[in-house]
Amino acid sequence: MTQPATRIKVTEIQASERMASPPRRHLDPATLLGLVAGFALMLAAMALGGSPAAFVDLPAALIVFGGTFAVTTVCFSLADMGRTQKAVMQAVFRLSRDPRAAAEHVLDLAQLSRAQGVLVLERQLATLNQIPFLRRALALVVDGAAPEEVEEVMHRELVAIVQRHQKSASVLRRAAEVAPAMGLIGTLVGLVQMLAHLDNPGAIGPGMAVALLTTFYGAVLGNMVFAPLAAKLDRNSAEEALINQLYLTAACSIGRQENPRRLEMLLNTLLPPDKRLRKFD
Repeated sequence: MTQPATRIKVTEIQASERMASPPRRHLDPATLLGLVAGFALMLAAMALGGSPAAFVDLPAALIVFGGTFAVTTVCFSLADMGRTQKAVMQAVFRLSRDPRAAAEHVLDLAQLSRAQGVLVLERQLATLNQIPFLRRALALVVDGAAPEEVEEVMHRELVAIVQRHQKSASVLRRAAEVAPAMGLIGTLVGLVQMLAHLDNPGAIGPGMAVALLTTFYGAVLGNMVFAPLAAKLDRNSAEEALINQLYLTAACSIGRQENPRRLEMLLNTLLPPDKRLRKFD
C-alpha cells in the first residue's frame, strides 16, 4: 500500500515542476540573425561600391513603403493589419515551446489522473493559465464532458487558431507581392519625371534616382522582410498546432481514463522521431 502512494506523490511533484515552468517569450535568434546579416551584407556591398547615402531617396521610400502599406490595407482590414503586427512581434519574441516537454507534461497529468481520478486535475487548472488550450481541454474533462465532445470542441478551436495564424501570414505574403509592384510603379513615375525634363539636365538625376531606387526598395522589402517573416509565421503556426494536437490527444485520453502507456504511444505518433518519449521503455 505504501509503494503506490509513493509513486503517486512522485508523479504529483513531476507534474507540478513542469507546470511551474510555463512557456516564456524569448528573442528568436534565427529571425534576428537572418535579418541583421542580410541587411549588413547589403550595406557592406553599398559601402564597398561607393557611398550608401546614394541609396537614400525620400520620394522613392514614400512610394514603396507607404504604397505597400496602403494597398495591403485595401486587401484586408485594419484589424487584420493590427493582428499581423502583433504576430510579427511574436515571430521575433516567440514562446519557447518544446514538443517533447509538452508531451512529458501531459503524460505526467495522465498518470496523476489515472492514479487519483480525473477530479484531481481540478486543482491543477489554475497553474495552466499560460497554456490556455490545455486548460480549456482539461476543464471540459473535469466538468464531465464526454471525450467525443471534448475532441469536437477543442478541434474546432484548434482549426480557428490555425486560421488566425494563416490570415496573418497571408497579409505578409500579400505585402511581399505588393512591394515589388509598388517599386515598378515608382520606376514608371521616375521615368516620366525624367522624360518630362530632358531639357533640364539638373532634373534628370533625381528622376532616374526615383526610377531605380523604388525598384530596389520594393525588391528588398518583399524578398528580405515580408516573405521571410511570412515563412516564419507558417513555421511557428505549425509548431503550435502540433503542441495543441498533443494537448487535445492527451485530454481525450485522460477523459477515457486510458492507460498512460497507450497515451505515450499516441503521443509518439505525433512527435518527430528525435522528440519521442521513452518513459515506459
